Amino acid sequence: MSRAELTWISGPVLRARPQGSFRIQEAVRVGEAGLLGEVIRLARGEIVVQVYEETAGLRPGVIVEGTGQPLAVQLGPSLLGRIFDGLLRPLTIEEGRHVRPGLRSGEPESFPFQPDVAVGDALDAGSPFGTVRPSGSREQRCLAPPTAGGEVTWVAPAGEYREDAPLLRLRDAQGEEHEAAMRHTWPVRHPRPVARRQTAEAPMVTGQRIIDILFPVARGGRAALPGGFGTGKTMLQESLAKFADADVIVYVGCGERGNEMAGVLEEFPQLDDPLHGRPLMERTVIIANTSNMPVAAREASIYTGVTVAEYFRDQGLDVALMADSTSRWAEALREVSGRLGELPGEGGYPAYLSSRLADFYERAGTVVTRGGDGGSLTLIGAVSPPSGDFSEPVTTHTKRYTRCFWALDRERAQARFYPAINPLTSYSEDATDLDGWWERQGHAEWLSQRRQFLSLLEEQQRLERMARIVGKDALPPAQRITLLSAELVNEGFLRQSALSPTDRHCSPARQIAMQRAFVRFIDRARAAVDSGVPVDAIAGLELTRRLRRLGEEYGEEHLKELEALPGAIDAALANLEQEAGEEGDYAR
Repeated sequence: MSRAELTWISGPVLRARPQGSFRIQEAVRVGEAGLLGEVIRLARGEIVVQVYEETAGLRPGVIVEGTGQPLAVQLGPSLLGRIFDGLLRPLTIEEGRHVRPGLRSGEPESFPFQPDVAVGDALDAGSPFGTVRPSGSREQRCLAPPTAGGEVTWVAPAGEYREDAPLLRLRDAQGEEHEAAMRHTWPVRHPRPVARRQTAEAPMVTGQRIIDILFPVARGGRAALPGGFGTGKTMLQESLAKFADADVIVYVGCGERGNEMAGVLEEFPQLDDPLHGRPLMERTVIIANTSNMPVAAREASIYTGVTVAEYFRDQGLDVALMADSTSRWAEALREVSGRLGELPGEGGYPAYLSSRLADFYERAGTVVTRGGDGGSLTLIGAVSPPSGDFSEPVTTHTKRYTRCFWALDRERAQARFYPAINPLTSYSEDATDLDGWWERQGHAEWLSQRRQFLSLLEEQQRLERMARIVGKDALPPAQRITLLSAELVNEGFLRQSALSPTDRHCSPARQIAMQRAFVRFIDRARAAVDSGVPVDAIAGLELTRRLRRLGEEYGEEHLKELEALPGAIDAALANLEQEAGEEGDYAR
């Protein structure tokens, strides 16, 4: 085992004089407490280490011991339903205590095991060899390490075993024997291998209409959620974690305020999964690294989270990772880079900020696993640009590697309009690839109606600028009905309260019915105005009031009524057209 003697320290960065050989990205233990660190630079007669724990009390002469292995985490069935710190150590929140410095993995848990292979079977590296059903969690699969495959020479019978107990022996092509347990170790900075990547063909349904209808993210896609302070990033991330149709949710709280994360940690274990009726934590892993925890651990928490997500993806599951926020992660990179004396780049961030973001987001995707199953990993990263400036480095670099951009708007948030996604500055490059999925749901006109909504909202912005000059009443009727239609779409369709028991989640069937109702109103209202119906008469309809409150008043149990709404719109506007025609005849 290599050793080194500490000679210099500044915050989370230390330098040491080695007595033996070290490697880049090798995990090390520092001092008597065994603080976890990682070698990030090698020089002649010196190593530079980034320490992921509080370094107060360290002094020159302290021993740094190499492990010979890269920074890695233990992946196994005990992850689901748990809360961890950025280094994947169990996090306790009783009495506000943090993880004890230098803590290693605790005592392995025991789980019931059922083998899926027999002696003589050929097993590819990373393939499943058994199933396990932890108490209070979903059924999971035991995976062989991605580095070991071959012929099964022994498999344990069904029974209850500890996570670290050998359950399988393999003989590879070279005749070497390998053992596998329920859990195995994997380095966090290395993507887990897959058989092949596939093109995404289905959306990750979030239950948020403005996302699913206007700016959908593909299953296995990448999305950015930028917004200034108070625009609702954390609230929207939590809504996505609760309602997205993913098999497993990995929520990474990276550098966020402690009181926000405390709310998440207290709320999630008490929630029921609205999609399956089971406790939400059964399909959730929370990795919490608050702003008052060691700054270097923020940098590791992102990689820890995506490694955990890849592990569940390799079980053939659809996984969604919510990172809140990547800006705090980038700030950790900037602080450590400054202590290393590196030349700063744009905004003071290190020159490798862009490549690190690429490394993270490129681990998303829809794949065929080593075991032949289909799995996906969808990454949604929140960005906190200072003063809401989307031209700052983290936001601009993130846009290069994501295909969906959900821009949160401060003015909409201040008007209590949630989700505060601005439809005119947001976009989705996945939308055209998902048209076939909506067509299979019986909504062949989804793409054209989506474009109609976006055109209407763009026209609204232009007309509102004009109305501020001449007044809304001075506009021609055709422009006034456009403003009314856009207002109804905003209020009745795009606004969706995360606190509403009726409207916090909207199924695809309900979204389709609502979209069709609004499109029918837009088309028929324009035709009615062209035939002489006053705009005020349309605005005064009881039907218009119902459209304004459509999301709140028509829940999932009112789907048939929603589907019948276009007919009611036709009838109401036809009556107005008839009345307008009769008044015209009388005037003549």
